[in-house]
Amino acid sequence: MGVSHISNRSGKQQGGWSRRGILGVLGAVPAVALTGCGSGSADASENTTTGTGTGTGASGSASAKASPAAKEPVISFSPADGTRKAAFTGPVEVTVTDGTLASVTVTGNDGSTLAGSLDAAGTTWTSTAHPYSGTKYTVTARAQGAEARTATFTTRAPGETFVGYFTPEANSTSGVGMPVSINFSHAVSDKAAVQKAITVTAEPAVEIVGHWFGDTRLDFRPRTYWAAGTTITLALRLKDVEGTDGVYGTQSKDVTFHIGRAQISTVDLRTKKMTVERGGTPLATYPVTGGDADHTTWSGIMVISERFRETRMESSTVGLGDEYDISDVPHAQRLTTSGTFIHGNYWAASSVFGSRNTSHGCVGLHDAKGADDPSVAGSAFYASSMLGDVVVVKNSGERTVDPANGLNGWNLSWADWRAGSAL
Repeated sequence: MGVSHISNRSGKQQGGWSRRGILGVLGAVPAVALTGCGSGSADASENTTTGTGTGTGASGSASAKASPAAKEPVISFSPADGTRKAAFTGPVEVTVTDGTLASVTVTGNDGSTLAGSLDAAGTTWTSTAHPYSGTKYTVTARAQGAEARTATFTTRAPGETFVGYFTPEANSTSGVGMPVSINFSHAVSDKAAVQKAITVTAEPAVEIVGHWFGDTRLDFRPRTYWAAGTTITLALRLKDVEGTDGVYGTQSKDVTFHIGRAQISTVDLRTKKMTVERGGTPLATYPVTGGDADHTTWSGIMVISERFRETRMESSTVGLGDEYDISDVPHAQRLTTSGTFIHGNYWAASSVFGSRNTSHGCVGLHDAKGADDPSVAGSAFYASSMLGDVVVVKNSGERTVDPANGLNGWNLSWADWRAGSAL
C-alpha cells in the first residue's frame, strides 16, 4: 500500500489522510516519544524517567540499564612463565583472580610430577614439595569455566654438591651386626635436615635410629642385632637438601640389603680361645693368639667390615715403624679402621695358638701360607664368616674400642646411641 506525499514547503495535508491514518503513523514513533505525549510534559528528559511507571527515578528504566560484562579469570604463576635459573628452595604456586582454580599439573622433563593443594578459597595452589634443581617444568592450570593456561620455567643447578656413600652394598647379604653406615663427601652442618631426608626401615619391623659420628658419618641400627632373615631398605632423599651453606645433596634412590644367619664369635684372650655360635648354637672353637703386653687387642663388640683371602700388612701403616711387612697374610677380616684384623697366621709356630698372646694387636688363627689349605683354623673360620658378622673380644687387657673405629656402634648403650641422633 502506498503513502500519500506531504510537501515540506506548504506543511498542508494532502488528500486522503484521515485521523486514523495519522494515528497509525504516529504509532510508529519510538516509545520515548509516546511517553513524552502521555506525560503531558514539554521536557523530554523528564519524560524518559517517568512515562510508564516502571522507572527508578533518575537512573532510568531497569530494562534499559546495561549489565556489566563478566571478568575473565586471570592466572599467574610463580616462578613466572619463562623463568630461567629459578630457585628450587621454595614451592611452586599458581593463583587466580576473578575465578577459582579447577586443576593444576606440574611436570618435570625428568618425568617427575609435583603434587599440591588448593587453599580454602580455591584461588591459590601450592606444591607440597619443592621442584628439583636443574629441571625444566611445565605448569598447566585451568580456572573454572575458562581455557587452560600453560607456563614453563627451569630451575638453576646447585653450586656445590655432596653425596652419601653407603655400606653395605645394594642387594648384598650381611651378618646380624651390620649397621647401615653413610659417609658424606662434604661435612654436614645441618644434620637434622640431612637425617630427615634419610630413612631406614626393616621387615620384620623394628625401631631404627640414626647416630652421628662427627660431621661426615651417620649410622643406623636397631636396639639389638638384626633378626636373621631381615630385609632392610635405605631411602635416600638427599637431592637438593642443603647439608651446609650452599652445598646440596644429589641422591634420590632406594637401596635394599639383606641379613643372613646370625653368627657371633667370642674371643677370650685369657683362655686364648674363640667360640663361634650360629643361631645360638655352638658351631666351632678355635685356639687363637692375641696382642701381647705391649700391643694389646681392643676389647668390645666389633663387626667384620672387610674380607681378604690374602692381603699385605705393613707395620708402618699402623704407626709401628718397620716391625713387620708381610705380603701374603691369609684369610684377613677387618675389625677396626685403625688396623685390627682377625686373620690367619702361618709364620708363628702352631704351639703358639691357644697358649700365648704374641701379636701386634690382631687376633690370629693357625693357617697355611698361600691360603689354600681348607683344613686349618684360619681357612675354616674365614669360610664360615661374612661381612657384618660380630666378633666380641674380652679379657684382652685393653679398653673398649671406640664405637667410631670401624662399624662398632654396638658398644654404645641404646640411650647413648639415641642421644647421637639429630632428630
